[in-house]
Amino acid sequence: MKIHEKPRTICDNPNSVFSYFAWPTVARLPDGSLAMACSGFRMRHVCPFGKAVICYSRDDGETWTRPAPVIDTPLDDRDAGLCVSGNRVIMTSFNNNVAFQRRVIGDQVGKSADLIRAYLDRVPTDAEERFLGSTYAVSHDGGMVFGEIHRSPVTSPHGPCALPDGRILWVGRIHDPEDKSGTPVLCCELNENEEFVPIGAIPPCIDAHGEGFACEPHAVYLPDGRLLVAIRVQRSGEHPLFTVYLTESADGGLTFSVPRPILPEEAGSPPHFLLHSSGALLLTYACRKGNYGIRARISRDLGRTFGEEILLTEHAPSPDLGYPASVERKDGTVLTVYYENNGETSTIRQLIWEP
Repeated sequence: MKIHEKPRTICDNPNSVFSYFAWPTVARLPDGSLAMACSGFRMRHVCPFGKAVICYSRDDGETWTRPAPVIDTPLDDRDAGLCVSGNRVIMTSFNNNVAFQRRVIGDQVGKSADLIRAYLDRVPTDAEERFLGSTYAVSHDGGMVFGEIHRSPVTSPHGPCALPDGRILWVGRIHDPEDKSGTPVLCCELNENEEFVPIGAIPPCIDAHGEGFACEPHAVYLPDGRLLVAIRVQRSGEHPLFTVYLTESADGGLTFSVPRPILPEEAGSPPHFLLHSSGALLLTYACRKGNYGIRARISRDLGRTFGEEILLTEHAPSPDLGYPASVERKDGTVLTVYYENNGETSTIRQLIWEP
């Protein structure tokens, strides 16, 4: 493994109170340019001003445009995912209800807290009826213009998965901010009306101490026809978890194997897959314990086994970081984006490396 470019900031807003950007995804568009989507123009981790925005790079990640909003509801629009299938590009997000945001802000004091409370008092009464949930917008011109906002039964940080035959599957957790159970994680398929419809379910993630909370999955379709899904699994208490489990489907998302852990119990999460042109399967995730940073592991056998952990970054200023996503550059190197909070602002960073 070789680092070609050290981490640098590619998306921020340092001269404003709306300086929190997080939870990115990166993808290559049909015209060969790159797109990076994230949640931005926020004040903090939970913030009703969040918008799902998009940036473009015409030079394979050397430079990026400033962020432009795509999904901007009256609610807290968060993780932004991307899926490219032919000339169709799907951008995803999700949001929190007003009651949840009020609980988070609580009795905090300060200008930002006062501004958030004032905004929440003015959220339109029908906003949750219209927009609450997991949302997505579709572009039919290669990712330049996006249509109206739709809602999906499931959510995941990096969005759906495109199959070679034109099918689009979205493996995600049912959107319910009040649900703290371990299941369910579903596989949905986009139908001819551009609606996601459930077709299969993933079994619970269980270890010797019981069921872990399963969320934030990412799926990749492999050349042998398997759909491979990595899942964030966590648990607090006496037997903590913050790790990645793996499950697979051999029938196009109808049924899935029993999930199994592929990382140590607190190695990090959430996961993202990239199938490299060399045949290597790259798994990236964030470590939020000890030496904070972005990690990777490589599989040379299409996900059956993974190699030792690779430190892509380390010594980050806080555990508020991660959600890495990767894309292959034209020269075969890999561009990985992630977010990092330094205590003052939260920015989108990138690094370029060779697996």
